[in-house]
Amino acid sequence: MRRRELLGRLLATALAWPARARAASITDDETWTDPARRRELPLRIRWPLEAEPCGVVLFSHGLGGSRGGGAFWGEAWAQAGFLVIHLQHPGSDIGIWSGGMAAVRRAAQLDQYVARVADVGLVLDELARRQAAGGRWGRARLDAVGMSGHSFGARTTQALAGEAPLGASAGSTGPLADPRLRAFIAFSPGFSAREGMRPQDVAQRFGGIRRPMLCITGTKDGSVIGGDANYETRRAVYQGLPPGGKAELVLAGADHYTFGGQSFQTRPGGLIQREPGAAELAAAHQALVARISTDWWLWRLLDDTQAKGRLLAPAGLLPGDSWLQD
Repeated sequence: MRRRELLGRLLATALAWPARARAASITDDETWTDPARRRELPLRIRWPLEAEPCGVVLFSHGLGGSRGGGAFWGEAWAQAGFLVIHLQHPGSDIGIWSGGMAAVRRAAQLDQYVARVADVGLVLDELARRQAAGGRWGRARLDAVGMSGHSFGARTTQALAGEAPLGASAGSTGPLADPRLRAFIAFSPGFSAREGMRPQDVAQRFGGIRRPMLCITGTKDGSVIGGDANYETRRAVYQGLPPGGKAELVLAGADHYTFGGQSFQTRPGGLIQREPGAAELAAAHQALVARISTDWWLWRLLDDTQAKGRLLAPAGLLPGDSWLQD
């Protein structure tokens, strides 16, 4: 079968949304303030149209991104009935690009990693306060909150799920884990290749994550801007998770920017370039990821058995793609 025909079949299958999907959502931009850190946090909030209780999904952008990140995923999730909150993290957001590569590297350091985790904590705190106050926020189901993110946002997600620091005892849960989160999706997960790739090293880092996690990557999802996370470390995250609640989607030909969930734009100065062939596949890949990730939330946050059934063998995968569950 020719490549063009394969792409057409993939896109047609991926666009066949689950039966629960809605037609649209309502989007608000807000800024929430953390007085303790004197930090303002821009957010994009997508409301499902139906006035009924809804699960909640948080999304954290990658290095140099914004609350516009994850738009494809967020719209799909909102259409399926979820309240979706996109976080923007000052200090590692779009503002770093004006400072060149030195600013980009500074933004990827430990202090920003910790700040991102605290940003999620602020959102969860404020979400609980608003839910208790009633009104439309009263619809939010605090027992059905999921966390997701891309690249640096995936690292943030891994920390909140319970990734353990180097040197921790095997199977221990990391200190940044937040028990208020029920399930996770890591888009382009990973860690530093220098931190050890042996199975026992990876199990030490991720073996304490006992809540459901879906890892999503592609065969061209390599290192970015001189970083040392690569395709092998992205795949290793799934391998290090304990059995019983994990899944992994790998798409042939997808690169790092396939999974940002927004229209791709080259950064100033040409700092970022697509891998060959990735742009041609992007629309089909993004539609497929939106559908599979929606089913993941429906199953893992809302106990939807039909979504669980669809994920036994997701439709639309092409030769070279991989879907694993354990």
